[in-house]
Amino acid sequence: MTLIAGINPRNGTALAPVADVTSGRQVDILASSARAAAPYLQNLGRIGRADLLESLADAVESNRLALVSTAAEETGFNDAKLDGELTRTVYQFRFFAEVLREGSYIEATLDSAGPTPMGPRPDLRRMLVATGPVAVFGASNFPFAFSVLGGDTASAIAAGSPVVVKAHGSHPATSKLSYEILDTAAQASGAPDGTFGIVFGTQGGADLVAHPAITAVGFTGSQTGGQALLDIINARAHPIPFYGELSSINPVIVTEAAASERGTEIGAALIASITIGAGQLCTKPGLVLVPTGVHGDVLVQSARSAVTAAPAQVLLNQRIFASYNDAVDVLGPERRVTKSSYGASAGAGYAVSPSLFETTINEFAPGLVSEIFGPVTVIVRYDPNTVVSAVARALDAVPSSLTATLHIESDEEDLARELVDVVRPHAGRIIFNAFPTGVAVSWAQTHGGPWPSTNSLHTSVGATAIRRFLRPVTFQDAPQSVLPTELRDAYSVIPRRIDGVMQPAR
Repeated sequence: MTLIAGINPRNGTALAPVADVTSGRQVDILASSARAAAPYLQNLGRIGRADLLESLADAVESNRLALVSTAAEETGFNDAKLDGELTRTVYQFRFFAEVLREGSYIEATLDSAGPTPMGPRPDLRRMLVATGPVAVFGASNFPFAFSVLGGDTASAIAAGSPVVVKAHGSHPATSKLSYEILDTAAQASGAPDGTFGIVFGTQGGADLVAHPAITAVGFTGSQTGGQALLDIINARAHPIPFYGELSSINPVIVTEAAASERGTEIGAALIASITIGAGQLCTKPGLVLVPTGVHGDVLVQSARSAVTAAPAQVLLNQRIFASYNDAVDVLGPERRVTKSSYGASAGAGYAVSPSLFETTINEFAPGLVSEIFGPVTVIVRYDPNTVVSAVARALDAVPSSLTATLHIESDEEDLARELVDVVRPHAGRIIFNAFPTGVAVSWAQTHGGPWPSTNSLHTSVGATAIRRFLRPVTFQDAPQSVLPTELRDAYSVIPRRIDGVMQPAR
């Protein structure tokens, strides 16, 4: 039997084994148990699931110290970073409890029977219901917020869908502990076996996606990994939705006026942004457009100084470590890109030096910049008289992203509108005068974008993340006693659209 064990990335040494690789038979048991648990979660109703989510949040909070210490050993992240991530994770469970209680997410819609220009219409009542068991693939770079305890799990449970998580090999002990906390809390709340499950190993993940009980997949990872899962889904007798977050460069555009007013500040903040989490965030700025001239020079010099002063950064695992070094080696004179500065030399384990590269818009070409996990970015200098065309050229040469950032000044509204028109087709979130490395959990958030950042029209962060694990059902001429509570005549607790008019909750 093959054992699953993490590696301490600070020194590259193996940690104690935590689990066996999950066999095909075990996957079948887990997925079948999830299918059996689905009716309970769905019949629990919005308020019952909200209470369950609150209980899960309490259980995670009460195990904060154990979770942080376990993740710190496996990921190389410091306690402060992990503690903040866990706070966000606890908040996500509570946030989705609020989404359930508010109720508009089910899109309750009632059309009365009666005449229409097309002829008589029956009584039609529509709402969103859970799809069924969901497979969630934990991400390496967020051992809490995008892993076993993450937003995919929280939103799926909120929808009424049991979750079977594929533990990430970079933090198996953290994954196992997280699962045990959720499973114990769920059973203490009265939820059945199968509400949560966990599998270990690549083949276990493949078997999970292929299992007929699974109705949707949430994935955060590489394009290669996502494509492998899509191939499995396409080979199923009944294909299912795949919600993948796969790759993002997150371009940052700085106007000449912004460089003039805040060049030093922007340059330093840029390097702080690319070194958060050792540059292993899906929202890390990988491309920065800076004007030529003295104001842009000030910004670039500030960034160079900040990189030079930056310590070595510890990456999560050997694969990311090797990919980072290979990618940084490829960037160079043969690609007309100059490595202008770098930070402290790499030490033991999977430590690397932060790096800053520079080129010009005239040398910029498709394929020159791709997503690199790690503390690196590429500055592209452009003629400030051609900012709009320069931005369009740069964005057409790189894949679309989760975010695009504009640093502008208050008197540049006309230019800002032009730039928004250019960047909007390429990103899911447009940020002004900040940096993208931070994704608030809220009703209005979008954490998604055009391919290859994601492959869906939905978000993996925020209230509408729940929409991925729901499907519409319409009841026609149904008796009141058969209808879900939210579709009955007398129910007015949540917002509903009745005969085309949105009615507020009362």
